Amino acid sequence: MFQLDFSKPQHVHFIGIGGISMSGLAELLLSRGFNVSGSDGSASGLTAHLEKLGARISIGQSASNIEDGTDAVVYTAAIHPDNPEYAECVRRGLPLISRATLLGQVMKLYELPIAVAGTHGKTTTTSMISEILLNCDTDPTLSVGGILSSIGGNFRVGGDKFFVAEACEYTNSYLEFFPKVSVILNVEEDHLDFFKDLADIRRSFRAFAELLPADGTLIINNDIENVNELTDGLKCRVISFGHDAAADYHAEDIGYEASGHPHYSLCHGNEKYKVDLGVVGEHNIYNSLAAIAVSDLFGLDREKTLDALKRFTGTGRRFEIKGRIGDISIIDDYAHHPSEIAATLKAMEKYPHEKLWCVFQPHTYTRTKAFLHEFADALKTADTVLLADIYAARETDDLGVSSKNIADLINASGGNALYFSYFDDIENYLLRNAGAGDVILTMGAGDVYKIGDHLLGK
Repeated sequence: MFQLDFSKPQHVHFIGIGGISMSGLAELLLSRGFNVSGSDGSASGLTAHLEKLGARISIGQSASNIEDGTDAVVYTAAIHPDNPEYAECVRRGLPLISRATLLGQVMKLYELPIAVAGTHGKTTTTSMISEILLNCDTDPTLSVGGILSSIGGNFRVGGDKFFVAEACEYTNSYLEFFPKVSVILNVEEDHLDFFKDLADIRRSFRAFAELLPADGTLIINNDIENVNELTDGLKCRVISFGHDAAADYHAEDIGYEASGHPHYSLCHGNEKYKVDLGVVGEHNIYNSLAAIAVSDLFGLDREKTLDALKRFTGTGRRFEIKGRIGDISIIDDYAHHPSEIAATLKAMEKYPHEKLWCVFQPHTYTRTKAFLHEFADALKTADTVLLADIYAARETDDLGVSSKNIADLINASGGNALYFSYFDDIENYLLRNAGAGDVILTMGAGDVYKIGDHLLGK
């Protein structure tokens, strides 16, 4: 395996440099004096930011983008061997490094690398931990899976003590990491185009937990079914959080402000103190418990920790309030798994509104087919669901499944759903039918956010 020498700046090319994690790694290398080039399918704010920092970026991918003098090439799991740039690197015999491998190598540069894993909630919890570390003046290096307003992007280059990064289970990529502290938020079925079943996913998370050294710490959700299967026999310290008093950290006296923001009493040992959150949803109470456990592990200032959680209002595309058209609010959320959808719609119950128009774009044919009925059950609680076509992402086989299948299931169970082939038709329908006090919620991991942007004239 090729090991990048961070003390000797080289020329590194990124295939898919505009990705949220790839762009962060590219920025890190630029900060260390590396010569960085890269390519992506389209320009974005992230690619523009990298160009300002000195990266050379090509839009579109071709063999000619691999410059003479390139020392190593980084690629993502979405890049296949038939990609022209990947194939050119193989032809030339250039060292190829996966994104996950490079991120693992980067972790070794830091005294306290923190990896946040789980089927859901990684970006929000990583952001909460990041805000706490920033508010406590620890000068952390941060790699967030979304845009965090306090750092003006998705990546921050800081000191060499704390490094915080998301750890995604897809293709077992996080097994390339070297964390000192790991967080496991939840373990559910997802990415079934790679994993065989839930048992396979659980084996993966167990392997991730086993990466921790004896002096490391695992912070894990005690509500995970048969959690002991993931923790028994680990050589590291284990700290738990969850719904009941069996966990090291749990919440009591949960309540909500008129704005939908939760507050609760955190219970830890003999301690009990109030926590106010700047984000909505009961699920974020448990994300915040994990973040507080990380803060306590490092002995950070309690008041500064609570202040950071109160001021944190979310990351881009995580219940992001985009704006208003008259008296109609537009919110965007990244939820693309049935459990995430259910959590977001439950959060909407506490958020002030008249009618909820949920615009959902399923993400990948594999996920849609695997969770067809679960999607319908989660979505039907919205007043009206508008289904957009499936966002294929990396997939080409539609497996005979369509968004219309979800709409039909919702309507058959007493819900109200409509299927549209085009974004323009969805926008026109909303403009004709949404009224004062209503909320339009766009939801999905694809490009469904563009509907809200168009409605707002962006």
